[in-house]
Amino acid sequence: MSKDATVVRSRETGSEAFILTVLRVDKTFYANDRSGRPSYSDPWADEVTWLAGDVFYARWEDVLVGATAVVSTLGGFGNEEQMKRINGEANTIAVDAAKEFGIPKFILISVHDYNLPSFLLTSGYFTGKRKAESEVLSKYPSSGVVLRPGFIYGKRKVDGYEIPLDIVGQPLEKLLSSVENFTKPLSALPGSDLVLAPPVNVDDVAYAVINAVIDDSFFGVFTIEQIKEAAASARV
Repeated sequence: MSKDATVVRSRETGSEAFILTVLRVDKTFYANDRSGRPSYSDPWADEVTWLAGDVFYARWEDVLVGATAVVSTLGGFGNEEQMKRINGEANTIAVDAAKEFGIPKFILISVHDYNLPSFLLTSGYFTGKRKAESEVLSKYPSSGVVLRPGFIYGKRKVDGYEIPLDIVGQPLEKLLSSVENFTKPLSALPGSDLVLAPPVNVDDVAYAVINAVIDDSFFGVFTIEQIKEAAASARV
């Protein structure tokens, strides 16, 4: 990857594994995080330029100068107001700042379009995510990228402890892929996506982002299957 990228992230997303995967391909990488560099001493963290800052009060001239793409992994849960703020408002601010500074591409890690009952989709989590998506697609109609993975699995660190989400995610992904032809008729049932939407390896999300950064023809909204296809293309 020949272009620099800035990641605006939250710890809640477990984006360390995401950054580590991107580093295997390119090392011109900047991460903006509220507390800056993680406290643990994994060697890969030394290969990232860490910038401490809250997205609501960020000094964007320090974060965005020299970048040719912005990747947002901002997201999280909480009460209604908190979810609207972190999933929607925070991402919207990042999109607007990137546009103002002339960054040519914005990549948003969003969420799968679950076939849930409408009253559940009005929660702050989903409305915030969709608000952020709309901002990306309106400000970057021919270069903005929205990735919609479901459950993202990989190894995640919380307070220095590693949680191997891949122990659950990987076999579940393989199982759902193997029975896909049998479960497709069930996809019309409300809420079935919660069980049938296959998990996504964090490496696939990262490689899809790499594809988005290096390929100017890669833009728009990408489903779980399209994320995996994009990742496969980037690995070639």
